[in-house]
Amino acid sequence: MSGVVTQALAAGYTDLAHLHAGQPSRTPIGWQQFCVDNPTDCRTPRSAATVMRLDDRSWSELLTVNLKFNKAIEPVTDQDQFGVIENWDYAKTGKGDCEDYVLEKRRELVKRGWPLSALLITVVIDKEGGGHAVLTVVTDRGEFVLDNQTDKVLPWSKSGLTFIRRQSPENQNVWQDLGRFLGRPDVVTAAIKGSR
Repeated sequence: MSGVVTQALAAGYTDLAHLHAGQPSRTPIGWQQFCVDNPTDCRTPRSAATVMRLDDRSWSELLTVNLKFNKAIEPVTDQDQFGVIENWDYAKTGKGDCEDYVLEKRRELVKRGWPLSALLITVVIDKEGGGHAVLTVVTDRGEFVLDNQTDKVLPWSKSGLTFIRRQSPENQNVWQDLGRFLGRPDVVTAAIKGSR
């Protein structure tokens, strides 16, 4: 292996460890609302979990897509934009909060041929203790995080985030607990931060 991926490996930007999902978890209300508003995007057949092969091309795509949407979308809360606490949707207005970034990045990677089962919307607690959503990408080199709070694509274990729940790779409409904060009420993911 050469090029960008070799540089990433040498710099310690990968971790062979994967997140381990546990029991089924409550589906975030924002995802439920997204599916009501975008039913065709939520009607996907069950599939086997897919691990994306990370090579120079796929690594470059992750970096490009993360940066593209981090720059293109203006950060604004759902409360400020729509008058509600949670509104998961694509960034149709060019503005949005963390879920809007995630949905756009996920859609773009699917258009580029990435399997949906390797692109998992994940609810986390960010470094400042707020609810947040990121896109976790499952690869043969570990799991990486695409986050609107940083332009770097980091392994999950080096992201500084606390992982709460995420989509199942076999069925995006089933969510799985990631073992943190068991019994904690739903985490609102409307954190808006411009730090990168």
